Amino acid sequence: MHGSRISRCARRGLAAAVAAGSLLTVLTTATPAAAGSASAPVGRSEVVCTSQQPGLAPELSQDLADALHGREGASALAIYDRRTRTHCEFQAGAHFDSASVVKVTVLGALLRKAQETRHPLTPHEKRLATAMITKSDNEATTKLWRRVGPAGIKHFLSLAGMRHTVPGAHGAWGLTQITAADQLTLMKLLSTDNRVLTAPSRAYALDLMHRVVADQRWGVPAGAPGSATVHVKNGWLPRKTDGWRVNSVGTFDGHGNDYGMAVLSTGNHTMDDGVAAVERAARVIHRDLTH
Repeated sequence: MHGSRISRCARRGLAAAVAAGSLLTVLTTATPAAAGSASAPVGRSEVVCTSQQPGLAPELSQDLADALHGREGASALAIYDRRTRTHCEFQAGAHFDSASVVKVTVLGALLRKAQETRHPLTPHEKRLATAMITKSDNEATTKLWRRVGPAGIKHFLSLAGMRHTVPGAHGAWGLTQITAADQLTLMKLLSTDNRVLTAPSRAYALDLMHRVVADQRWGVPAGAPGSATVHVKNGWLPRKTDGWRVNSVGTFDGHGNDYGMAVLSTGNHTMDDGVAAVERAARVIHRDLTH
């Protein structure tokens, strides 16, 4: 009788363990299963989105594909949204001439150097940084690029995980080769705690990007909700081949907003064409993430 009771108890315990294990399996697999993934074609490539918010990935991927469809030049974009755990990419690994969006990288490298040497930015460096970001001053950028030096730029890129960014040769910072994925990495770096840039450094950079002059606040801010605090940096550059390069990167926070994006373009006939292309994509992103 005693052995029989042990056997029955063992069987009941095993059944309970199996049931509990089955429930645990359901619970642990439910979270990743809840993530949605979708793609929509654009030419020979596609917009790929994932999101924890039901229905957002297919909506956003299709809306972005519609916004990008029919462009004569090349485009690339990358998006994150921490609130809905959304991420989208289109041609995010393709290289583009940076134009002036590289100035955020220069600022990051300058701030990192100041942290490592334990010497705060001098008043002169602050004046140069302010002019570089808020007014896109090229002369100030050249001075800071030289001050940080090629080794300092590469050091920051390595620390930041921007592995596919190639600094422009011979001081030609505007011809730095960037990708939308790396630019999004930089936007994430500026907007969350990390070991590369301290909270004061990040706050300083974002403040400058928030104070960009009015006539340079086009691009990714287009369509942003009024509740969001906007941080932006744009770049524009005409060349003999492939027309205008028009790029825009930014982050949006406050009042429940916590997202960022990088939109790059080349092959634009005019600067206005490039701005319009970037803003078509930006409006879709803001609308779908915040409606």
